[in-house]
Amino acid sequence: MSRHDITLRINGRRCSASVEARTTLIDFLRDGLDLTGSHVGCEQGVCGACSVLLDGEPVRSCLMFAVQADGRGIVTVEGLDDGGGLSVLQDAFWETHGLQCGYCTPGMLIAAEALLRGNPDPDDDDIREAIAGNICRCTGYGQIIDAVRLAAARLNQRAGT
Repeated sequence: MSRHDITLRINGRRCSASVEARTTLIDFLRDGLDLTGSHVGCEQGVCGACSVLLDGEPVRSCLMFAVQADGRGIVTVEGLDDGGGLSVLQDAFWETHGLQCGYCTPGMLIAAEALLRGNPDPDDDDIREAIAGNICRCTGYGQIIDAVRLAAARLNQRAGT
């Protein structure tokens, strides 16, 4: 098999590895780096469970090869923590019961994080649009929208806006 050397920044840390050209980013993260927070769902880019931030934008890591991430920055759900504790967003998901089985939660958190980075005061339509690419079969999405709204309010309060 053809192997390629890659170097990327994952959750703020530089990472170098040799990967087969056919290795998907999700497989590299989970199997190569033991970052198992992102889930393998449909493997077709439909469910959103494998989402990560690539240079600040949410992408489906099951549809991307690890070699395509060479030289780029990746944030996984593990990278959202707040210095060892839950981030404001993660805490809001917990508080509003924005997760039930938890399978979609990593992708929902990544989508919500991307939204809040670009729009600190989203309305419900903005939130629905941001999470639209993620399938949840448990919550009915209401608690997820509540969680993102709560996180936005808390982040804005923290920023003094």
